[in-house]
Amino acid sequence: MWLAGCRGGEESARPRGSTGAPPPSPPSSAATPEPIDPRLDGTVATGLNVPWAIVFLADGTALVTQRDDASIVRVAPDGRVTPVGDVPGVAPGGEGGLQGLAVAPGDESALFAYLTGPDDNRVVRLDFDGERIGRAEPILTGMAKAFNHQGGALTFDRQGHLFVAVGDAARAETAQDRDSLNGKILRIDQEGRAVDGNPFGNRVWSLGHRNVEGLAWDGSGRLWASEFGDQRTDELNRIVKGGNYGWPQVEGDGGDDRFVRPAATWSTQEASPAGLAISGDRAFLAALRGERLWQVPLDGAQAGRPRAFLTGELGRLRSVAVAPDGSLWVGTSNTDGRGQVRRGDDRIVRVAISA
Repeated sequence: MWLAGCRGGEESARPRGSTGAPPPSPPSSAATPEPIDPRLDGTVATGLNVPWAIVFLADGTALVTQRDDASIVRVAPDGRVTPVGDVPGVAPGGEGGLQGLAVAPGDESALFAYLTGPDDNRVVRLDFDGERIGRAEPILTGMAKAFNHQGGALTFDRQGHLFVAVGDAARAETAQDRDSLNGKILRIDQEGRAVDGNPFGNRVWSLGHRNVEGLAWDGSGRLWASEFGDQRTDELNRIVKGGNYGWPQVEGDGGDDRFVRPAATWSTQEASPAGLAISGDRAFLAALRGERLWQVPLDGAQAGRPRAFLTGELGRLRSVAVAPDGSLWVGTSNTDGRGQVRRGDDRIVRVAISA
């Protein structure tokens, strides 16, 4: 079920997250709480519509994108849900809609969202006055769209560069084409331009991806990604500059030295990993088809044996983020047309991971 090392993914139908913050500074060891096995610690909010990304603000509230109604809401720790606004130009359908969200480092007035439009997938900058979103300005356009494999995860590094996960849009050959934006993780500035020092002189940071829906930083500034496989293998990958993760030539660990090997793998029945969050030396992946929360221990650039929690308790899990109090907020995805809708769905729950 697992492999140590680093490398491609999807959300298949029932018979089938974006962490928007830059890498945190490691806490002092004296203040680090004792880790515990993840356990459900109550419901934060109910009645949501396919919550795709959860991004915390400085005041402890979270902005949450709702994929199929193309809106952003603000969720407080006490469960209050406040509309922030509808994002224009979104054309929901299949796995597309309003997806990833990131807040510019040091500037909460600038939000960045990944969305599916009528003709393409794109990234837009949204003005935010603290209560409502305003103008939406496209900064990156032209990523091919399809019914599935949109990608959609966004995250900033400490330097303010935006990393964008773009799916292959069901066109597998694009993942190995350095001139295509699809099947890649991109690194751009806040105007959508390539950043100096990118490995191929364009926006591409890494290639050979099928469908990355989760990006997160560890405390040492390493970037990790959750990726949907095809028929056999889903992956947790450590993302390196210029890395080729093998799709469509390989799925999982293909034993080919041309490609970066995955840090951990699962069968597609057990995972379909969407959102990804990292707390301390543990990665947490929200599984759609697998309907569970995966915990993976991290040891530097290596990953250990995954363990499953909350299996079948909440249905399909899509989003996961580390809250300011150290807990996880985990969002369900039962209203996406592929799950069994339960009373109150979709919801965000709190999961305790420390004593």
